[in-house]
Amino acid sequence: MLSGNPVWLPEVGLGIGIERGTYYGITQEWLYWCNEQKRRLLTPEERAQMLAQRLRELGIDPDSLP
Repeated sequence: MLSGNPVWLPEVGLGIGIERGTYYGITQEWLYWCNEQKRRLLTPEERAQMLAQRLRELGIDPDSLP
């Protein structure tokens, strides 16, 4: 969950909040999108890493895919 109080944007159905994290090798406070439960949405890189891990669990090497 994001620390602090994310600002809810009802027009887009998302909130924006601050969390310390590392992105492209830089560790600092970042703005993140979050859902109604104040859970941070994953970055594209985090989603790709999760998908690659899931493929490996299924016995598929993601690095061998075209």
